Amino acid sequence: MTRLLFCLAVALLTGHFTNGQVAESVYNYDETKVGTYKLPNPLINASGKAIKTRAEWATRRIELLQLFAENVYGKTPKQTVRLRFQTTSVDSSALNGLAIRKLISIKFVDYPKLPSIDVLLYVPKGRKAAPVFLGLNFCGNHCVTTEADLPLSTRWMMSGTGDVSVNNKATEKARGMQERRWPISMILKRGYAVATAYYGDLEPDYPEGWHAGIRSVLGDTTRADNWGAIGAWAWGMSRILDYLQTDPAIDAKRVISIGHSRIGKAALWAGAQDDRFAAVIANESGEGGAALSRRWYGETVERLNISFPHWFCERYKTYNKRVDDLPVDQHELLALVAPRPLYVASADGDQWSDPKGEFLGAAYTTPVYALYGKVGLGTTTFPAVNQPIGQTVRYHDRTGKHDVMNYDWEQYLRFADELVR
Repeated sequence: MTRLLFCLAVALLTGHFTNGQVAESVYNYDETKVGTYKLPNPLINASGKAIKTRAEWATRRIELLQLFAENVYGKTPKQTVRLRFQTTSVDSSALNGLAIRKLISIKFVDYPKLPSIDVLLYVPKGRKAAPVFLGLNFCGNHCVTTEADLPLSTRWMMSGTGDVSVNNKATEKARGMQERRWPISMILKRGYAVATAYYGDLEPDYPEGWHAGIRSVLGDTTRADNWGAIGAWAWGMSRILDYLQTDPAIDAKRVISIGHSRIGKAALWAGAQDDRFAAVIANESGEGGAALSRRWYGETVERLNISFPHWFCERYKTYNKRVDDLPVDQHELLALVAPRPLYVASADGDQWSDPKGEFLGAAYTTPVYALYGKVGLGTTTFPAVNQPIGQTVRYHDRTGKHDVMNYDWEQYLRFADELVR
């Protein structure tokens, strides 16, 4: 227990779990030292055949999904899980009459001891069949709003400064602590709904957290390609989408997968696997998300796996010191979103996430989008800060730190207006 508390304290201060191990001591923020690397071609299949048609890409797509499952995120269990949707609360005049607010509990019929996924849904009043941004949150639904009647999450919480959690339980001091990241009123006024749930409902975010989450009953923990926490969180996003398809207030054909940082990785993996998502947005998802793995810049595969050993499958760790041997790279993950709209975003104060690597991950999807007659970013030149670029695939590098700002949401709303609505 002492060791766990120490690791959590280090995670809180640095943003990275140590797990009692030390990653490589040298990291690079110098573009001239990135070195050379050769990326796998998404349009060359495992047999060396060039992919030239959409039909051929459909087969190649299955191949790439398998490679990512086997080597990076782990294999998502295929069995059907019976769900029960229970609406536990409805406020027909939330946020000063701006929205209808619903609380929905998604229960696992065959696994009654598992925590439910508790969904917070805001729908703009007067809007029929609203498109929706769907994303998980980091600290419970009570963190995204200051509404006093919203219950505090009772799940395990990471220790935080200012007594926002005590003994890994949320306190009132956490209410609204990440409201700025979720400008709900602004989103609602643009005609979009917002759906969110605490990612810890699916799996608490620490190495042994799987014992209390969905991976305790699904998957095979003895396999090197068993799914990790990123896979569990992504799977949970699809289960929330299952619910949204039953709600007449939501346009289930216009559900946008969105996430920041580690949840940005999950949003990408969810969107890659589940083509019911109409579009995908990854905000500063970094290594294991949108950033190219083969670039030696900022966080690396080794640092990622040592700091967060529970996020990915065990086989991914075998590539810590031989990243060039990975059969895939992250531009191919992003290409799996095609032909649907994709947005990748960075921040110039977040070099750890490798903004240029995220940009290149998006840029190198171009040939796949071209198969569908769509233009991606339209350039391989890294843009200036606060200069959004692209068409079906978009990118920006804003000023500021690793966070979600109103500037980001302004771009995402414009993107959704033009390509999803």
